[in-house]
Amino acid sequence: MASNSLPNTMKALILEEPGKPLKLTTVPVPTPTHGSVVIKILATAADPGIQNILAGRVFTLPKNLIPGGRAVGRVAAVGPDTTSLAEGQLVTTEPFIRARDDPDKVQILWGVFDGPSPESKKFTQDNWAHATFAEYCRAPLENCYPLNEKALCGSPSDGGLGYQPEDLLVLSRQIVAYGGLRGIGLQPGETVIVAPATGSFSGSAVQVAVAMGAKVIAFSRNREVMKRLQAAQPAGRVEIVVNTGDVERDTAALKEYGPVDAYIDISPFAAQKSTHIRSAIKAVKPYGRVSLMGVIPVDVPVPYDHAVWNNLTIRGQYMYEREDMRSLIKMAETGVLPLGKSGGHEVKGRFGFDEFEKAIEVATAFPEAGNVVIFTP
Repeated sequence: MASNSLPNTMKALILEEPGKPLKLTTVPVPTPTHGSVVIKILATAADPGIQNILAGRVFTLPKNLIPGGRAVGRVAAVGPDTTSLAEGQLVTTEPFIRARDDPDKVQILWGVFDGPSPESKKFTQDNWAHATFAEYCRAPLENCYPLNEKALCGSPSDGGLGYQPEDLLVLSRQIVAYGGLRGIGLQPGETVIVAPATGSFSGSAVQVAVAMGAKVIAFSRNREVMKRLQAAQPAGRVEIVVNTGDVERDTAALKEYGPVDAYIDISPFAAQKSTHIRSAIKAVKPYGRVSLMGVIPVDVPVPYDHAVWNNLTIRGQYMYEREDMRSLIKMAETGVLPLGKSGGHEVKGRFGFDEFEKAIEVATAFPEAGNVVIFTP
């Protein structure tokens, strides 16, 4: 049940409706209900696309939204049916919420997107319009994952990895790529093209694929960012191909590193006219696999004949499964997936909620892979 130690009010960032400015407001602290816990936020992510999201240019949003969705914090109060979480426990949240009674149809991205259907929009407005840009949040049990604090944040002299809670925020970004890579069954020793490879989410695919034991061919336009990604990984595990826009030339360059088993695409909205999808698919070997995870809203050219003649599997993938998140956390807890500076991540700014305008400005200015901007209430 709810803890008596919870304060009555808290500071939160409220978006009354898309396109209006955020407001720092004092609101009641939420109380836990069946199927939820209340979390005291330690760090929550300001992603590069937040400016466009709040303007309503990317997704539809509920009214009186508290944005966010990706956070690390401590359980402050538990609901009456909570069995595996306890007050004070370190946890991380991720934003892919599904209705318990209709998980295939009603799916939302907490704090970011109220879903495509009338049912999902009502589900969001009535239950989950308040995410993590606040001092406290109420989170679904299904989206709240315990973290081994001793292993992750303990001193290296005591066998820990020495991370700070803010270092753990990238897990809720990396899970998107991990879901896609698991969806096409990426195996240790295989070679996978990641294209694009330099955005905040696509760059995570490079990091995760290497941790899964694969060799990566990073394929993007920005050579400098790809070099940083390459330098953060063990020698020989990441190769670089610059996207020139010449399909045949780029396909040949991708094939220079040997047979390509798979390709994962996490294209942003702006990549809808890029040639990289065609080049990457044409580089995949017979019986290879392709995962499409991006947000391109239009049809794109696909080398149909190549896919047929080579028995390719092309799979659309929306987000991930809960078991994927548990598995990814284990990779981090055992040191297989490096986080923080050792994983090539750099915090570009830490801000209080009263500095939200500056936080959004910095997040927008540093959209490249490895960059992190956080709110620390």
